[in-house]
Amino acid sequence: MTALDELEIRVWRGAADGHYQVFRAPRRANQTVLDVVSWIQREADPSLSYRFACRVGVCGSCAMTVNGKPRWTCRTHITKVAKDGRLTIAPLRNLPVIRDLACDMAPFFEKWRRARGRFEAAISRDDPLVPISPDSLERRAADAAVECINCAVCHAACDVVGWRPDYLGPAALNRAWVAWNDLRDRDRSAVLRAANAGAGCGNCHSHQSCAEHCPVEINPTRSIAGLKRAGLLALLRGSL
Repeated sequence: MTALDELEIRVWRGAADGHYQVFRAPRRANQTVLDVVSWIQREADPSLSYRFACRVGVCGSCAMTVNGKPRWTCRTHITKVAKDGRLTIAPLRNLPVIRDLACDMAPFFEKWRRARGRFEAAISRDDPLVPISPDSLERRAADAAVECINCAVCHAACDVVGWRPDYLGPAALNRAWVAWNDLRDRDRSAVLRAANAGAGCGNCHSHQSCAEHCPVEINPTRSIAGLKRAGLLALLRGSL
């Protein structure tokens, strides 16, 4: 292969104290970063560990750091990130590395739990449904943030998470904003208390890195700002 026909790829190997290993792979038309990682695992080194599922931009499980930025590798085309034929692929930042390109997602989901970003019904299945107008302010606010699929790209992009590991982070707080705006929830005040706790929304510096990198174009910074406003109002009313 000539230089024009191949890629030079630096891939992270091992755990947090690992190193980069250089591979050379063929360059092909319409090639994605996930295609390259899969080629390395199948053709060059079957011990390479990474995570993927759908391959079509739905599940988000293939997220990695590509040339310094967190991305879904199945949606990232080589022509956009490796114009010089060089590529560096690493696991997501701000998460423990299990091995190679696979991260431990447990701390990420633990922050969702701490943020109370889950729906708890105020009624039982035997009670009549409570109608919610799709035009209400709360419903529209929830709709703007509800499509998060837990890929952790925003978590990896967040500098505050890097500085303060206990910070709940953009994904967990975005989910808390959805829960806060769901009028069917039995204890919305609990959501607000969790989101405004010491490691909560007050730590956000509004850098907008989460919004910049979100593959589904959610703006967690806007959600976090909403939680800050709601928390301040509740504090002034003496209910927080």
